[in-house]
Amino acid sequence: MLLPRLLALLTGAIVAISLGLGLAMMATGPAKKAADGASAPAQETAVAEPPAAPKLSQSSPNQDAAQRAKIDALIAATPEYARFFDRLRAAFPEDYDAALASFAAGPPSGGREESVDLYVSQTVRLLRQSRGTLAAKAEPAPLGKIFDMQLNVLRAIAEQDKRLCVAFLYGGVDQDFQRFASGRRNLVADMAIAGLDAIVSGQSNKIDRGAPSEADFRVLENALTARGLGKAEIDALLDGKMPDPPLDDARMCAAGETYLEALRALPEPARLRIYGLAVELMARS
Repeated sequence: MLLPRLLALLTGAIVAISLGLGLAMMATGPAKKAADGASAPAQETAVAEPPAAPKLSQSSPNQDAAQRAKIDALIAATPEYARFFDRLRAAFPEDYDAALASFAAGPPSGGREESVDLYVSQTVRLLRQSRGTLAAKAEPAPLGKIFDMQLNVLRAIAEQDKRLCVAFLYGGVDQDFQRFASGRRNLVADMAIAGLDAIVSGQSNKIDRGAPSEADFRVLENALTARGLGKAEIDALLDGKMPDPPLDDARMCAAGETYLEALRALPEPARLRIYGLAVELMARS
């Protein structure tokens, strides 16, 4: 009976944060406000438009080189993010060069104002598309770190803005998240690095865990109930069914935090199977 929940859980609203989709969506375009996301069906709010390919300019090689030098200088002047780019360059130099070359050739994604925060989010998106499935095959520690960092970010957002917390929860972040990121760059960089480290680990280890079972999801549902969530919250989290009237922002934000905490506390085999499949499916989305 729980298997029909698999697709809703792994491609629907709540798992968006577990895969860093909030950070990636900062790069793909403006999203609906959280109030819209809370009142609309989860399936509608969770599906992002396919990212546009980098738009190449008609600039000369000299102009591109000058722009690349400007981007390099901007990254170097932002040490919180420079450590992410340094690690990316060491692990996947071709991905690093491709990302920065696309930025130098033209404004990333929709011609919005360029910033180092946008460069990081765009690079995370490109890396997730090209290599994200490898993270599903990572060792337990780096795979779990992805989800630990998502919980840390969710908690930090919740302290500032419950509306933005729900938007992040549903993968529908907007310019408000970019402003949050600019003020919490170390935290955002840690989130990006966690994803990168899992990809590196997966490439080396290639662990095949298999898909989560019906019993795994039953354990998760029981864990949510044991932590005090009611039917309305659990249906919203596992089935993507928002009650009418919808849960308020504070309650939904708290439920999302409880979800990630419960998932982290599951027995390791079940937890890693859910983590692995979630990462793989989102990388293919």
